[in-house]
Amino acid sequence: MPDMGAIPKMISGLAVGVALAVGAICLLAGVAAQAGRFSPRLDLLTHFAPFLVLGALVVLAYGATVAPGAYRAILVLLAGLGLVAATALMLPEWIRPLRPTAPATAPHQLKIIQLNAWNENVDVPATAAWIARQQADLVLLEEMKPSLQAALVKQGYHYTRGMMRTGVLSRTAPIHSPFQIPERDYHVLPPFARGTYDLDGAAFSILCTHLTWPTWDFQRTQITALGALVGKYDRRRLILVGDFNLTPWSFALRRIDRTYGLERRDRALFSWPARAFARSPLALPLLPIDHIYAGSAWRTVRIERGPRLGSDHYPLVAVLALED
Repeated sequence: MPDMGAIPKMISGLAVGVALAVGAICLLAGVAAQAGRFSPRLDLLTHFAPFLVLGALVVLAYGATVAPGAYRAILVLLAGLGLVAATALMLPEWIRPLRPTAPATAPHQLKIIQLNAWNENVDVPATAAWIARQQADLVLLEEMKPSLQAALVKQGYHYTRGMMRTGVLSRTAPIHSPFQIPERDYHVLPPFARGTYDLDGAAFSILCTHLTWPTWDFQRTQITALGALVGKYDRRRLILVGDFNLTPWSFALRRIDRTYGLERRDRALFSWPARAFARSPLALPLLPIDHIYAGSAWRTVRIERGPRLGSDHYPLVAVLALED
């Protein structure tokens, strides 16, 4: 007759083994990710920081309450160190200073929508209808389908075409043509769209971009080239938005924060994925990879995540006020 008491022991042993493995992974990945300052490959680990925090918390709870006594101290220590390592990656995003916001009554306001509209957008009419209802001054789109562009143009938007299905749709026409970019620079720049517009008599410029994934070495080249393009503008009045494919806890995005001369106005706005599969809305946004930057002449009135539409990204909606 089988020893029925052996089954609980096997389950308990398996649980301890899994907890030890998860705790070790969280700790090692959290520590190794710190080397992302110097290694783009290890910087990939930083994007998993929320999952490392969650994993360490689960192991910590298991070790403190359920684990056999002989393993409790080991699991609690392992998970605690892993939690510290993972939290250290995310904490700078939560404590970084931001310029004071402007009141809702501030003059010279500009409303913008940023959205990776997705090549496989499953509901273009609803996406266009929601955008039109927002009455935004500027709509910045990546992976834009021609049908979405046409629907918004019918709503009265002026369309400015960018590279590789990026575009700016504006309530008013651009005020002048932008400066020319040398042909050789287009080979290293990410897809982008741009325009210069008037706001109550003051000129400002906007850039919309879509960086490739951080798993591609070419992203570093794109970041450098985009930074050089940003430097050609009056950065005080410049706005830069887009799908950067970088989370705020990555060292790559922190370098952009430091070197572009603009302030990132979003703080950990989780924008992807909005859909688990092409037609499934059953997804939780796990990564904040869409961002809005603005120069020192702009103050943020509000910035928020929009609703789930036909894209696999959530839109970002921002209202900025021009001070000078």
